[in-house]
Amino acid sequence: MKFTETPLAGCFVITLDRIDDERGFFARTFCREAMAEHGCATTVAQTSMATNHHRGTLRGLHVLLPDPALPHHALETKLVRCTRGAVFDVLVDLRAESATFGQSFGVTLDAEQHQSVYVAAGVAHGYQVLKAQTDLHYMMSVPYGTGIDSGVRWNDPSLAIAWPLPEEVTVSERDAALPTLAQWQSQHH
Repeated sequence: MKFTETPLAGCFVITLDRIDDERGFFARTFCREAMAEHGCATTVAQTSMATNHHRGTLRGLHVLLPDPALPHHALETKLVRCTRGAVFDVLVDLRAESATFGQSFGVTLDAEQHQSVYVAAGVAHGYQVLKAQTDLHYMMSVPYGTGIDSGVRWNDPSLAIAWPLPEEVTVSERDAALPTLAQWQSQHH
């Protein structure tokens, strides 16, 4: 596994080390030791899958915050991989103490390249579907429902995200109603 750090500290694009032969290839998609060497969470509490039928579908930008009412609350980390189709995957730094707070990073993930994105705790995640019938696989460090669902609006001008298909966006009502970065910051800091 090759880890390439993004401009957002603690977030990585991970490329597989493939072993190819006439049958196909074999590659590790998760390695506790390699993850730990790069400061990534090694606990996998849940895996999930998202299927997207239509090109232009946009999900995010989501972050799961710790719920102080729960005895063992923690920030969520994610390892996200596109297993079919392609997406433009985006991370937004929502960590108040971070030098890159409010900055974003985007990368295309597709099933042919077999790359993953490691989303550090406190970083929002979202994506826009580039090909119809696209699937993503998630590995999360905490189970869904054990935190406070939050996020920022995908089209907040202050984030200046260059979504590749701006004329084809399909977004849920929930995601369209997420706060801007400034609103989110005033609610959470």
